[in-house]
Amino acid sequence: MNDKNHNIEDLKMRKAVGIILIRDDGFVWTGKRKISPGVRDGEKNLWQMPQGGIDEGERPIEAAFRELEEETGTRSAEVLFEFENWLEYRLPNELIGKVLKGFKGQEQKWFLMKFIGSDNEFNLNNHTPEFDEWCWRDLKTMPDLVVDFKRPLYLQLVNIFISEIEKNKTS
Repeated sequence: MNDKNHNIEDLKMRKAVGIILIRDDGFVWTGKRKISPGVRDGEKNLWQMPQGGIDEGERPIEAAFRELEEETGTRSAEVLFEFENWLEYRLPNELIGKVLKGFKGQEQKWFLMKFIGSDNEFNLNNHTPEFDEWCWRDLKTMPDLVVDFKRPLYLQLVNIFISEIEKNKTS
């Protein structure tokens, strides 16, 4: 193992949260990431669900509502389900040091939330904009729309959350 790889392995995983925000029909809120240092030129799969780091002293549920508001502009949600385990993804080696500085990936606590507001509450410019468009879609489509290195995580999310989404559909 060379020194560069050894240094990567010594890096920690960043503690973070992820939110699956559903509306009455079970479709989930998804945002298309803006082009940024973490997005490779020509990357086609730019869709993801709200997620972000947990600040020092912040509980995961607090981080989830903060990230939801920062990324979508709304806090109009109620928690339906919190997955008990942490899920993770690792960054490709070429992105280490360019995104999530000081970390090799994220270890995320995921929440299923029900949207209780109206679509006009969504404001992608509420905070530092991360998305340039959004839409509601079936969770099962997401593994094919997210960046490749997050695909295994999103396949896990489908397996874990699809039955919870079905139980919580009201239309």
